Amino acid sequence: MRDYRYYKEVCTGIPMPFAFVDLDMLEQNIQSVLQRASGKKIRIASKSIRSVDVLRRILQENAQFQGIMCFTVPEALYLAEQGFTDLLLGYPAVDARQLASVARHQREGCSITMMVDCRAHVEQAEVAAAKYGVVLPLCVDIDLSIDVPGLHFGVWRSPIRSTDAALDLIKRIAQSKHVVLEGLMGYEAQVAGLGDRVPRQALKNAFVQLLKRRSIREAAIRRAELVAAIERMGLPPLRFVNAGGTGSLHTSSVEPVVTEVTAGSGFYSPGLFDHYRDFTLLPAAGYAIEIVRQPRGDLYTCLGGGYTASGAGGSDKLPRPYLPQGASLLAMEGAGEVQTPIRYNGPEELELGDPIFMRHSKAGELCERFTHLYYISNNGIVGETTTYRGDGLCYL
Repeated sequence: MRDYRYYKEVCTGIPMPFAFVDLDMLEQNIQSVLQRASGKKIRIASKSIRSVDVLRRILQENAQFQGIMCFTVPEALYLAEQGFTDLLLGYPAVDARQLASVARHQREGCSITMMVDCRAHVEQAEVAAAKYGVVLPLCVDIDLSIDVPGLHFGVWRSPIRSTDAALDLIKRIAQSKHVVLEGLMGYEAQVAGLGDRVPRQALKNAFVQLLKRRSIREAAIRRAELVAAIERMGLPPLRFVNAGGTGSLHTSSVEPVVTEVTAGSGFYSPGLFDHYRDFTLLPAAGYAIEIVRQPRGDLYTCLGGGYTASGAGGSDKLPRPYLPQGASLLAMEGAGEVQTPIRYNGPEELELGDPIFMRHSKAGELCERFTHLYYISNNGIVGETTTYRGDGLCYL
């Protein structure tokens, strides 16, 4: 682990605020992801990275990394222009112009697999494919949440909650001349994206661990049943069965029917990934804000810093002071748009102009706030690269 003085010295002279990626920690996180994937192919979730160069670095690290899970059509087309292949759109597209663009690029040799979970998605893809005389590859997204009395444990994504519902849609795809089934995806978000070792929440942690175990069992059963049912239909073999996320790599990757797993947040390891019982990752990405006021002996007010993560509102979505150790936000102010007060009573002698190093709650959203990422390695700045924002892009 790095300490405050390490980053302060390395980053001396860089105007704040700035974002960085510690390449040494990124490398260790990459190795952790590889180890937990049980030899399965790993598809990189681009929404958690949002930098072309970082995506390339990860893909080039090991042949086990193959393919990108994109989050919008324009992003997928841009990545295709940058030379990336095996692109899977992780979310359905319904805009006719975007679907037409995918079909047009398909005709020109660029293949993007579209995500579908209802007949309307299939029919809209058919219209675009027919117009340009192509066959569009599709992936069916199945829901893997579970219901217990009084609680829907999971996220609201696909309406396909049974094997019969999935087969009904797959039969519809099989009847078409303009689309073809290439894959299945089931994302157990309640396992992959939910911490189960949160400080001072022992009872909730125990409950979440119980529900996670049940979710893991049920997801494996449902995936296996559906793949077996598709095989009995006599359809061409699926190109891939995609599962999991950073938090469930070690469980979804051991399922025999799963051919690939997805990882994204685990490479940067944001704040929300500090509280998992089964694995530990290193904080490879962060940002620095500048102390510009000292309203009291133990209070240091920084310029900017209020980069709050998406999702249900709560303190866990706030960025957190990372270094110096012991620094904390104020409950009444949190992280603000133009100023962020930090409380600190520690051994470091902080002065005006010094940095406070922060970590974002989630992964790729940090890159929406910065045009560049500084690369840190071996006690120095070894380069920098652009984020999507730095490339002049804004997809969501």
